[in-house]
Amino acid sequence: MRWKNLKERTVYSNRWFRVNLADVALPDGRHLDHFVIRLRPVAVATVVNEANEVLLLWRHRFITDTWGWELAAGVVEDGEDPAFAAAREMEEETGWRPGPLRHLMSVEPSNGLTDARHHIYWSDEARCVGEPEDDFESDRREWVPLKLVPDMIARGEVPAANMAAALLLLHHMRLG
Repeated sequence: MRWKNLKERTVYSNRWFRVNLADVALPDGRHLDHFVIRLRPVAVATVVNEANEVLLLWRHRFITDTWGWELAAGVVEDGEDPAFAAAREMEEETGWRPGPLRHLMSVEPSNGLTDARHHIYWSDEARCVGEPEDDFESDRREWVPLKLVPDMIARGEVPAANMAAALLLLHHMRLG
């Protein structure tokens, strides 16, 4: 049941993404046009401290007009190592510099439409180095008890699927 992407052409592009139109051959021989959004990789990071609290950002997403808890995240720049990008984003968005990062997981949040790949890292130590450089990214930053994560997700307080998956895995690893 493999679909085959025979060719793509770009219909729109900018610094952040490309929208391509693909000619896709289905297993039965039919063809269909399918839009594909090509994105740069995303790096994500957080810290779980000795008290099993996780560093989260409370932010608004204008696209969905929703508020929710997230981890620090951003685009991996060309030629940048994803772990380095994750540490950079965490410091820029929270004011906390993580200790050595461990790879937690890599996920594709919407692989039926986009090739986005999110690389998620965590550390068990961090040092506050000052105010966030990108303080416009979130309304506040808080250390939240990891034990509260499943109920927060159930109440819809962590709306992003990649963030929910990462937090549930951290919860399982640290408290499970």
